[in-house]
Amino acid sequence: MSATINTVIIGTGSYIPENIISGNEFLNSTFFENGNRLEKENSEIIQKFSEITEIVERRYVCPEQLSNHIGAKAAEKAIENSGIDKETLDYIIFCHNFGDIPLNSNRSDILPSLASKVKQQLGINNPDCVAYDIIFGCPGWVQGTIQADYFIKSGDAKRILVIGAETLSRIIDPHDRDSMIFSDGAGAVIFEGVSSEGKNGILAHKTETHAVNYGNLLTMGKGSHPEETTGNYYLKMNGRKLYEFAVIQVPQVIKKAIDKAGLSVEDVNIVFVHQANGKMDTAIMKRLFKLYDLDTVPENLVPMTISWLGNSSVATVPTLLDLVLKEQVKGYKVKKGDIAVFASVGAGMHINAFVYRF
Repeated sequence: MSATINTVIIGTGSYIPENIISGNEFLNSTFFENGNRLEKENSEIIQKFSEITEIVERRYVCPEQLSNHIGAKAAEKAIENSGIDKETLDYIIFCHNFGDIPLNSNRSDILPSLASKVKQQLGINNPDCVAYDIIFGCPGWVQGTIQADYFIKSGDAKRILVIGAETLSRIIDPHDRDSMIFSDGAGAVIFEGVSSEGKNGILAHKTETHAVNYGNLLTMGKGSHPEETTGNYYLKMNGRKLYEFAVIQVPQVIKKAIDKAGLSVEDVNIVFVHQANGKMDTAIMKRLFKLYDLDTVPENLVPMTISWLGNSSVATVPTLLDLVLKEQVKGYKVKKGDIAVFASVGAGMHINAFVYRF
């Protein structure tokens, strides 16, 4: 068997903000919908929200922190975990959606790119280490990984750092109950091209964009409070239609990736899925198994952190991976030979997935 170049994970790191925001933090909020204040008590709104999403807590960054800062922290941990010389990195790909947003500003700063800011903080002098950003909705980190796989398998790169970081607490509407979904965080993974006999690492991937009919499910929009005069735009979503879209479309994209790898869902040992909504992720997995005419999803297949970390967009999947690899998610660990699926969905509407053999 001839040797092939495989894209494998050699280091991971994450940064979980220290500020824990429980549902009680929203008891004094005023929520509006279609210009009208919600009549239900906030305690009831919060309880119903938690039942639907399974989110109990979320994390926010400290006032002085920006996305590039927490991305750099996750990157430092990934470099330390990998044991490599940081100067040997060929690319730094920073995946985000809103750039750096100072506290109480609502203005995005993406000049220079966040990847360049991280390279500066890491003190990497090598000019051949190319740093750039990807804006691809919540599936950004998965897409950055797919790009890294292309670079490595083309022979253009040997080692690539892919970061997913976001500070959504800076861009959410305090008068929109959907804002309780979102949180802050960062995850980083280093991939390396390794020559070996047989296939391991990234086996296959698939990406789709459903823009014509679904591009408006996640957008920027005006605040919910009818008397707001700031002119700020906030993260807005059509939660019900987004749920329906994801449950129908995501399983099909995952299946295409698994089929492309020449495998079946029964070969999969663990699934790292975007932590957007607990019940939605459960429904996605049930429908995926239905596509294979299977009625039951195996226990301990899908690790979840959404209950205590919330939805940190591009950061959820790499953070989840880091925590599982370091055995910090109870009941989950991976071993050599395990098959994993990584999948995400978000603004665009983009869906992507890749299959990985540890």
